Parts: sequence; C-alpha cells; structure tokens
Amino acid sequence: MEIREQLESLVGAALTAAVEDGSLAVQEIPDPSLERPRDESNGDWASTVALRLAKQAHKAPRDIAQVIVEHIPANTVIASTEIAGPGFINFRLSDSVLQTVVRTVREEAEGYGRGTVDEGMRKVNLEYVSANPTGPLHVGHGRWAALGDAMARVMRHAGYDVYEEFYINDHGTQMDVFGNSVSVRYMQQLGHDVEMPEQCYGGSYVGDIAAEIIQRDGDKYESMSDQERMGAFREIAYREMLDLQKNILGRMGTTFDRWFSERSLYVPDETGETAVSRSLAAMADKGYVYEKDGATWFKSSALGDEKDRVLIKANGEMTYFMSDVAYHYDKMQRGFDHLIDLWGADHHGYIKRCECMLEAWGWPGALEVVLGQLVNLYRDGEAVRMSKRTGEMVTLEELVDEVGVDATRYLMLSRSSDQPIDFDIEVAKKKDNSNPVYYVQYAHARICSLLRKAADPADARAVEAGELSMNELAKKLVPEGADLSSLTHPAELALMRKMDEFAALVAQAARDRAPFRLTHYAQDLAALFHSFYTSCHILSEEEPVRGARLALADATRIVLALSLNLLGVSAPEKM
Repeated sequence: MEIREQLESLVGAALTAAVEDGSLAVQEIPDPSLERPRDESNGDWASTVALRLAKQAHKAPRDIAQVIVEHIPANTVIASTEIAGPGFINFRLSDSVLQTVVRTVREEAEGYGRGTVDEGMRKVNLEYVSANPTGPLHVGHGRWAALGDAMARVMRHAGYDVYEEFYINDHGTQMDVFGNSVSVRYMQQLGHDVEMPEQCYGGSYVGDIAAEIIQRDGDKYESMSDQERMGAFREIAYREMLDLQKNILGRMGTTFDRWFSERSLYVPDETGETAVSRSLAAMADKGYVYEKDGATWFKSSALGDEKDRVLIKANGEMTYFMSDVAYHYDKMQRGFDHLIDLWGADHHGYIKRCECMLEAWGWPGALEVVLGQLVNLYRDGEAVRMSKRTGEMVTLEELVDEVGVDATRYLMLSRSSDQPIDFDIEVAKKKDNSNPVYYVQYAHARICSLLRKAADPADARAVEAGELSMNELAKKLVPEGADLSSLTHPAELALMRKMDEFAALVAQAARDRAPFRLTHYAQDLAALFHSFYTSCHILSEEEPVRGARLALADATRIVLALSLNLLGVSAPEKM
C-alpha cells in the first residue's frame, strides 16, 4: 500500500470513529482524499475534509479538524499533524515510513509505480503520426512519434492495455499526384522536355526516387503511357517512402502494433462488403444518413456539429471524412473501449464531426483527440527553417543524425503537447548540465559508478564484462533487509519523498495524456540525488550508514531508469 493510501486509511478510520462515538454528527462520511501542500513547509500531505464537512456537521471547520486529529489511530506513518488556516489538516510523515519507500522501490524494481485500470476503460487504441506516405517525416512528426510512444508507455505502466496504430493515408488523389511527380522527374532525367505540373510534390527526394528507378531499371518505363507510368511509380514511390518512415520511426524507438492502410477500407470481404459500406450502414440504421442533391450526407448537426457533412459526393467519390468514418468504426468493432487520436493543432475544426460519428453509433465520448503544437527549430538561438543539405525542410532523420535519439525524444517531450516546442540543436548536443537529458542521464550513470566503486574488484570486473547486471550487483552490495533507520538527513528524506510521488505522478500523467511531467520529475529527482551526493558521505561511512545510503542511491537509480524508460530514453551506466 502506498504511503498516501495508508494516510487516507488513517483519516478514514478517524472519521468513522468520530461518527460512531457522536463527536461528528454526519450522515455520509466523505472521501478523505489528500493533496500535496503548495508550500512544503506545511508538511507532506494535507486534507480539506474538515472544510467539506462543515455544512453537513454544522460545525466550524477548525473544530471538525480537531475532532479528526484526536481520533486518528496510533500509527507509525504520521510524525505530526497541524491544523492550519480555516481548517486544513497538514500531515508530516515519519522518517520510518519514508524509509519503506527505499525498500519498496528495490523490491518492485521495474514494477514500481504500476497501476490498475477498471474493465471497460482499459483497452485503448492510440493512433499517432499517421503521415502521408508521400514524403519524408519532418521534425513535427518527430514530436508526435515521441509523444505517442511515451504516452503509450506511461499508460501501460498505469494499467491500460494500449494498442498503437499508424494510419497510412494511401488512398486518394494525393497518391496519384505523388506517382505523377516521380514520373515527370524520371522522364526529365531521361532527357525528355516535360514540365512538372502545378499540382505536384516538388521536393528533391522526388528526383532522388526517380534516379534510383533509373539506376535499378533503366528506361524500362519510358515507353509506357503517362497513366501507366504514374500508376507504376505511385506504387514504387509509396513502398519506398513508407519504408523510409518505418526506418526512422524504428530508430526513434517508436513501434506500432499495426500499420493500417486506408486502402484496406475499400477492399470487399467474402460477402462483398467493405469497411466503408459496413460503417455507412451502421450509421444509416441509427437514422443519421440521408441523400440530398445526389450526395450522401451525415446528419451531424443533430449531434451538435455546426453543419451536416458530406460522406459521398454526387459524382460517387468518397470524401476524406468517409474514410475516417469507416476507420473509426472499424476500430470500435475490434473491441476497444476508447480511441485516442494525436493530431496537429491545425485539425482543431475537424474534431466535432468525428466525435459526432462515434455518438451516432452509440459510443458517445469514445473518441478523444489530443492536439499538438508545432516544433520551432533553432541553432544557437537562430531559427532554422531549411536543411543545409537540401535547402528544404529539415527532416526527422537529419535531426536524429545530428543530435541523437535520446536528446530528440527528451526535448520533444519537455513541454505539454498544447505548447510549441523550441528545439535548439546546439543545446541538444551539449554534454553538460545545460542539457536536461544529459543532466538526468548523468545522475543515473553517477549512481552506477558509485555502485561499481563500492563492489569488490571481482564483481566490478564482472559488471564491466557484462556478466553481472547493475541490479544483481546492487543486491549483492545491499541485501533487501538492510537497516535503513539511519536515513534521516534532510537530503535523504527529500529523495525518499520524491520517489514516493512516482506512482501518483504516473497515474496522473496517464490520465491527462501528459508524459512531459516525467521530464520535470526526472530532473527534480536528479537534482535531489546530486544534492544528497554532495551532502552525505557514502563509501567512507561505517555500516549501517554506508549500506543504507547505498540502498538509497540504488533506489534512486531504479526510479531514474524507470522515468527515462517511460519517456523512451536510455539510462546509460557510463558517460
């Protein structure tokens, strides 16, 4: 049981006892939920339950608070209580209960802070990045990749069953435009006087694809009609661009359970039905589809949208929205409880119609859209708009090549998704404390170095050779039952308090889809460790102080590594 749960149980017991002996005349005992005081000098936890009971109990909040405090059972959790302000109850934890945090972290290791989620809310489909397969991923896509992957990691640790999905926009006119753009560059490189049409993809990568086709197949496609060549190059370029996207996302540590092709929505099954026709029929059965001016419409205005939306144009062409209708219906048919889509902020106006389609089928609130802001790229404070190599947009691959995966991911996750990211390339490359990811990773590596120094030479060599893991070494150095009662220095207590916050932080970050909070937490924890390392001697101390402080350092290592892992960032043992 977490310390917060223990404390809430004690307050709940006090309330029950006060009601039973008549000290409090209330019909319903409220949840004794606790919160962190804004000012740490007020204690570790605070309760507002006395304020919430005032009306029901017909008593002043401070008097109610006094009754609660007097009825708290004997325990080893609370060091002191204080009634403050209009009736807040502030609690200061005992050193001994904080010391149990060290033991719990080391016992649970990678499982520390794991939560549970109720059935019916647990199974989540998380769709993100979903870029068109018509060009390389840019730095903005890198933010969605880091955010989506970290969100999935955090939510899984909190108890959700998360299924990650990339929606491939491989249906529609943009694919023909892409194929034709490659075809024109191909013919130009073979010496034909052909102009690039106004509607085209003009990036240098298009010419690169054409050059690769010539190198591989020569003039094999030269005699084809423009339409045939466009069709052939559409498929060749599509596969090449999708492979390129998969490669860089793989390098980023971002993997998907499914790459869902939009085209598949239009493929008939053995009954002749498609995902599109099934979703449309399901919506029509609910009375939300009608015909007007030869087109098929979704009656979304009946569900709060500003106007109705076209699903199928009068000429029979499916709208982009029709694909989204079919795709989201398909997701729900696969048994998910909740759908989360990560979109760019420019898609804000598209949200309502998509929420309406889920409501039309009888799943109100099943769709959640998280909007993300852009990434502003800088180099030493100067805005970077173009790639040095191509003179065009800076690709995600170029950024990762220059600054590395860890720095890219960490800095992309350093702020809330609804705020723009100012990403300075030179800061990301620095190997000092001005670089936040370096600062956190260095704290982890420093603890690993400490454990190696504390080991006997044979074990230290075994660690160096990869024959002994850092977890195994730590268990040899400090047994799980080590005496921790000497951990009473303010720097030690601060570290233990911070580690005790981890489980609640993960739960909140998962609930709010806010993995950025873990970057702040990791930096705070690293700072507290550096302060502890400066204030408290470790290896030079006699037992049991030496063992207790090594245990504390090891617990900090575990939580730092966990925090970094949930962000998709490595926890190096040497730097």
